[in-house]
Amino acid sequence: MLTKKQTLFEEAINHTRVGVTITDPSEKDNPIIFANDGFHQLTGYTSEEIIGKNCRFLQGKKTSKESVNQIRSALENTERVELQLFNYKKDGTGFWNELSIDPVWIEEEQKTYFIGIQKDVTQEKEKTQMLEKTLHEIDTISTPIVPVTDNALVLPLIGNFTDKRFDSMSTRLSLYLESAEEDYIIIDLSGLYEMDTYVVSRFFQISQLASLMGKETILSGISPNLALKTAGIVDTVNKIHTFANVKSALKFINSLS
Repeated sequence: MLTKKQTLFEEAINHTRVGVTITDPSEKDNPIIFANDGFHQLTGYTSEEIIGKNCRFLQGKKTSKESVNQIRSALENTERVELQLFNYKKDGTGFWNELSIDPVWIEEEQKTYFIGIQKDVTQEKEKTQMLEKTLHEIDTISTPIVPVTDNALVLPLIGNFTDKRFDSMSTRLSLYLESAEEDYIIIDLSGLYEMDTYVVSRFFQISQLASLMGKETILSGISPNLALKTAGIVDTVNKIHTFANVKSALKFINSLS
């Protein structure tokens, strides 16, 4: 029979807005011995359906094996674990579960239990994924690869330039150049908000990459001030041709044919 304190504790747990489960690792397959109302509301399962079972019934096709292995390792080593993984409700609906599991030692019983806290963070996760997708699309739009002639393409750069953006651009350009027929890449710097010797040096790295793939890089949008600041760098990297604008760069390419 539950004591008044135990009843009050269970009532408090049942009024929380998150799922709470307690499992007993001393029993075979670490079964659930308690689940609060929040867990039932979150998953759609009743106590009769889950008590005595392992929590893996929440897993499904899109559940990350890496996350499952991380949980298994933490349980085997009696360690805390916190992560987000994709789980499934009773009706088959998928949701992102922010899960934390803590081992709790009960002195009176001389044994450990695991307390799991589950929270549906699907909306937050989807918003984060949408933001990441939007940022990726913005990055793609701000660094397009534009074929302008049969033998030349332009990489017009707009806004600020970061290492992450450089890596993304380098990856897309490498994939494009694998089957590209153009011999010349014109990197136009006129749309960048800020430009210094460090930024320009990153484009010279692209020049080296293009050279390895049989392409020649040309820089356009070089202002007199930038030309003075980067003169030393330009001289050290294969004498890259630089022009004030794309029109001049194309005129130079045409003169070679």
